Amino acid sequence: MQSKPTFRATPVTIRTPASSANLGAGFDCLGLALEIYDGYAAQVSDEAGLDIQVAGEGADEIRKDDKNLVIKAMNRAFDHMGGKPRGLSVRALNAIPHGRGLGSSSSAIIGGLYLARALVISGQERLTDQNLLAIATEMEGHPDNVAAALYGGATIAWLEGGVGRATPITVNHRINAVAFIPESAVATSSARKMLPDEVLYKDATANIARSALMVEALSNKPEFLYEATQDLIHQEFRKSAMPKSFALVQKLRSAGVAAFISGAGPTVLALHTGSVTDAQEIARAGGSSFATQILGISRVGAHIYSPN
Repeated sequence: MQSKPTFRATPVTIRTPASSANLGAGFDCLGLALEIYDGYAAQVSDEAGLDIQVAGEGADEIRKDDKNLVIKAMNRAFDHMGGKPRGLSVRALNAIPHGRGLGSSSSAIIGGLYLARALVISGQERLTDQNLLAIATEMEGHPDNVAAALYGGATIAWLEGGVGRATPITVNHRINAVAFIPESAVATSSARKMLPDEVLYKDATANIARSALMVEALSNKPEFLYEATQDLIHQEFRKSAMPKSFALVQKLRSAGVAAFISGAGPTVLALHTGSVTDAQEIARAGGSSFATQILGISRVGAHIYSPN
């Protein structure tokens, strides 16, 4: 058991990126960080208790007590590092849409763990990135989104003995994204229940090949993005929960765009290597049913942030 930590007296502010999981074929193993950021600030206090305020996405629905996901993650990190502070003040400014397949819960978990570590002197020695990822995976249930939120860029994630592991991929500078975000949400737990217990051998083989190709497409050969994002084992089974999203994926792919359902959906993500004008043309495909965001790939994961 670790000795009781020493906390920083000054406040700490961090940012954590949105993330898209699966990327088509890479079910539960590939993730990509996107340039939408949730921001979290915290300061320890000698006065006992928790003071938390939330603004932005989901502010009216998010709990403002120790059941808040950011606070739960912070407490897990403090326990790992040897003890909690007497008092804590936390501020959250959320920009990542909730329940849309863009990793809002992973941002909260990674944000809370990272923020707690930053508040502890020698925190990185007490809570390494591997420790942090393992706790985040346990809390989230799978490592793909949390890995991308932690490391940035793209990541390959897997479970080893039930413990989350990941390695980053450097994303080619030509690759950018367009997100098509519908108004309605789909719970990840509900989307997972729609998946079959078994898939055809030939479909599994095809997805394995495309997942391997996706690593090369992301890093060195973006010309293979379209082929690499083709999926045969999960998106089709979720069609009834997000028919408009699925129809948009088909529309975009028919036009040669590397589009897929982001995570458990219902957001559609399209990857491209074109100009801003090309991105705007892709964005028009969403019509009035989707809010579109033209996004860069976040080259950094969770990080200490100073606006100056």
